[in-house]
Amino acid sequence: QVQLVESGGGSVQAGGSLRLSCAASGYTTSSRCLGWFRQALGKVREGVASIDSDSRTSYVDSVKGRFTISQDNAKNTVYLQMNSLKPEDTAMYYCAAKIGWWPLCGNTIGYNNWGQGTHVTVSS
Repeated sequence: QVQLVESGGGSVQAGGSLRLSCAASGYTTSSRCLGWFRQALGKVREGVASIDSDSRTSYVDSVKGRFTISQDNAKNTVYLQMNSLKPEDTAMYYCAAKIGWWPLCGNTIGYNNWGQGTHVTVSS
C-alpha cells in the first residue's frame, strides 16, 4: 500500500518561501511519477509539478521560475521548494504518485495515490 506523508506547509507573506516534503513508501519499483497538486478554496485541483524516476520535471505555467521539484531517492522523499510566493498560491497542497512507467508524469491522469495534504497560506 502506497503511503505519502506531506509536511512543511504554513503561513508566509508574499515574496516569501516554503519547502514542502513528501515521504513516500509502500512500493518497490523504481518506476513511478511523483507530483504535487493544489486545491484552493472553491477551485478545481490542479497539478503543480511532477518528477519522474530519472528526475525529469514538469511545471504548470503559473509556477515556472518560482517553484522547484526535486527528490532524494535514498530517502524516498520528494520536495517542492516554493519561492516568491504569491497570495494566489494559497491552497491545500497534496503529494501524489502513480506507480509504474508512465510516458508523461506531467499528465495529471493516473495519479491514484494521495497524501493527506498540507496547507499553504500566503498573505499580501
